[in-house]
Amino acid sequence: MLTSESKFIYTSDPGLVLGFHGCEESVRDAVVSGNMMLKASTNKYDWLGHGFYFWQNNYDRALDFAANPPGKREVKKPAVLGAILSLGSCLDLMDKKHINTLEFSYKSLEESAISESKKLPNNKNTKNSNDHILRELDCQVIENVHKILKATNTPPFDSTRGVFIEGSPIYENAGFHEKTHIQICVRNPNCIKGFFIPREEVQWPEPEKLHFIIPDNTVQETPAYYTSYLTQ
Repeated sequence: MLTSESKFIYTSDPGLVLGFHGCEESVRDAVVSGNMMLKASTNKYDWLGHGFYFWQNNYDRALDFAANPPGKREVKKPAVLGAILSLGSCLDLMDKKHINTLEFSYKSLEESAISESKKLPNNKNTKNSNDHILRELDCQVIENVHKILKATNTPPFDSTRGVFIEGSPIYENAGFHEKTHIQICVRNPNCIKGFFIPREEVQWPEPEKLHFIIPDNTVQETPAYYTSYLTQ
């Protein structure tokens, strides 16, 4: 039997995580200002089922996705929307018990398909990738988990999270790949605690400031990196 709960107390992530979503700059600004809300993805090939998608703590991957969108999509001004997330009760696919849950879901779909003389969908590659970009099978398996929970009046999962080995090896015989990432799909919109525009890093500590006297005998301050110039 499937369940979103456990006899142990560790099914919920205890803290907040940062998520990043690649999109049009106009969409980012409208969401942050409160003039619109992100739309949940409901594609039949979504990697983690239906919901709001974020790259976990990975600004650069989100920006790359916006700058190089899949298919025929075009993003005129690529931008990144930041989000503060609480995963709540998470179908975490880095957790063995939830991997077992997915296996159970697949077997139930397989049995239904056999009894109805139907075929399950496949995960498919695209022209420029061998990473199963179109994951219709995985999406159906995950969505089936949620359907079973609903049918049995079991508390639902708030989110789904998975790690994906994607892209080419970063060197010969490497176990690391160029696009490996953690992806989060939020089903419960209340788990999105806020949106923000990511800020750039500033220099800290600030450069040391020195006092020096210029010809008119007034005292000025200057960053330490000017010192060599002033002593020439």
